Amino acid sequence: MCAKTKRNVQHSVIAIRRAPCYSPNSEGKDTAIMNAVSSRLRQRGFSVSEFVEDDPSLPAALENSGACISMARSPQALRQLEVLESSGMTVLNTPASVRLCCHRSLLLASLQKAGVPLASADWSDGGFWVKRGDASAQSAADVQFAADSVEVERLTAALRQRGISDVVVSPHISGDLVKFYGVEGTGFFRTCYPGDDGDTKFGDEQVNGRPCHYDYDAALLEREARRAAQVAGVQVFGGDAVIRKDGTFCMIDLNDWPSFSRCRESAAEAIAARFIQIMEQK
Repeated sequence: MCAKTKRNVQHSVIAIRRAPCYSPNSEGKDTAIMNAVSSRLRQRGFSVSEFVEDDPSLPAALENSGACISMARSPQALRQLEVLESSGMTVLNTPASVRLCCHRSLLLASLQKAGVPLASADWSDGGFWVKRGDASAQSAADVQFAADSVEVERLTAALRQRGISDVVVSPHISGDLVKFYGVEGTGFFRTCYPGDDGDTKFGDEQVNGRPCHYDYDAALLEREARRAAQVAGVQVFGGDAVIRKDGTFCMIDLNDWPSFSRCRESAAEAIAARFIQIMEQK
């Protein structure tokens, strides 16, 4: 009886979608990837219950489950998941990795220390990006382009007036903006040019303009992206890089569990496979 109970708990999975405030202009896409992963886990014999991270019934449901796939970013959800993880629950992505990915200033410091190629002042072609450093962007006001230092000061002051004291200012790098998507422990890795299809969250990609499709070392970009993900500890990840005319590139962002809207079906297969790998290693 005990063995059967343990097996049922281990095959009971909670799938946590992001609250709308953490999914600006992407709520439908984020829901779609979580639904796709949940569907594949059900096909493999798991019982999956889906919740939004701010659902008041979520805490009780988590207490009665053995595993969780989570896009949650709220402090409350991450705290509970951290406690449950310390008690043996499998959580993908881990709360610690999500917290680091969301805290932009700490993430950039960790990536820089590890030698991941980042945007530097030496590469700047004019202009800056002013971003909140304490959390992921929840509105267009959290990530803005500044043409000069005067605009940097104005945008920084505006963030501080909103109570955001942790502000990151990065140099703007001209070139092809490339988005990447990956799942650790699998061969899944995809790239795309958002400037080709115009699919955008806040329209920031327009600053770089239409891509020129410069030649670059795709294998090297994948290695650096995976290395960045390993530094952050995030298993399901995405991000942005800029490719310059000479083929050199730098990473400008790393995210926990993106929407994978351009490669949803193949990403869902990889995420489900990675989750099962982790469960089998327990």
